[in-house]
Amino acid sequence: MTQTQNRTASPTIVKCPTCKTDVVWGEQSPFRPFCCKRCQLIDLGEWAEEEKAIPGAPDMSDSDGWSEDMGY
Repeated sequence: MTQTQNRTASPTIVKCPTCKTDVVWGEQSPFRPFCCKRCQLIDLGEWAEEEKAIPGAPDMSDSDGWSEDMGY
């Protein structure tokens, strides 16, 4: 065996997106990437309140030129 095979892999550590606590990325962290259910729910609430969004083109239904009537 080589030295590389003898080493155990270091666990991947990520920061909780809500509170920035270190979180082990593994089965022992069921709320990953969050540290706990509370931080997960805070993040969900921010998405639900539209405090967070994925950037993209504006929603066509919100523009003044949009019409449901297609002339059929």
